[in-house]
Amino acid sequence: MLLAFETATNVCSVAFKDDGGQIHEKRIEKRGAHSEQLFLFLEELMKEQGFAVSDLKAVLVSEGPGSYTGLRISASAVKGLLFGTEIPLYAINTLAGFAQSVFDQGIKSETIHSVIDARRVHLYHQAFAVEEDGFQAETEVEIKPIEQVQEMIKPGDTVVGTGTKRIDEEVLKNASVFGPEQITARALITLYSNSGQGSPFITRADPESYDPKYYTSRQAKK
Repeated sequence: MLLAFETATNVCSVAFKDDGGQIHEKRIEKRGAHSEQLFLFLEELMKEQGFAVSDLKAVLVSEGPGSYTGLRISASAVKGLLFGTEIPLYAINTLAGFAQSVFDQGIKSETIHSVIDARRVHLYHQAFAVEEDGFQAETEVEIKPIEQVQEMIKPGDTVVGTGTKRIDEEVLKNASVFGPEQITARALITLYSNSGQGSPFITRADPESYDPKYYTSRQAKK
C-alpha cells in the first residue's frame, strides 16, 4: 500500500494504492485549498478504503519545485503522519511526476517539457527524453526566462504543467499540450511503482528532517 501527496501547484491531490494495485484519488484545483483539503482528503481515503498509516509500505511526496506554501503543507503532513513510525518516506521530483502523467497517456513525443509558472517572466523547467519504457532527464531542474523555454520547444514535443499558460500560443501550436488537469499524485505512485528506489527522480528522505526543494528569486536571476 502506498500513499502520495502532490501539492506543488494549485492542485491538491492525495492518492492511495491499495494492496490490489488499484489507485484511489481525492483531488481539487483551487488556490489556497491545500491547508484544509489535504487532511480532509487523507481522512476520507482512510475511511473509504479502510487502511491505517501502519498498513503503508511507503509514503511519497512531491518535493518541488513549486509553491512554497503548498510544498510546506505536504512536508508538515508527512512529518506528522510518520512521526514515531518506521514507514519510509520518498521525495519525488515534481517535474518528473508531470512527465510520468503524460507518459502514461501513450504520447509519441521524443521530448517532454515540464513547466510550472514561477511568476514574473520565469518558469520552472525540466526537459525529459522519452524512451520506450520510460524517460530520462535531458536537463536539470532550473528557473528559466519564458523566452528561453520557448526556444527549447520543438514541433512534436510535449509540454505539461501550469506554465503552459505563460507560453506563446504560436510556440505551442505544433506541440502536445497538457495543463493543470494532468497534475496528480497518481503519477507519483506510478513513477515509484515502475522504477522503485533506483530512479534518479526519487530520494529516500528522513521524515523528521525532510525539507522540500525550493528555488528562490536569486536563483532565477542567475
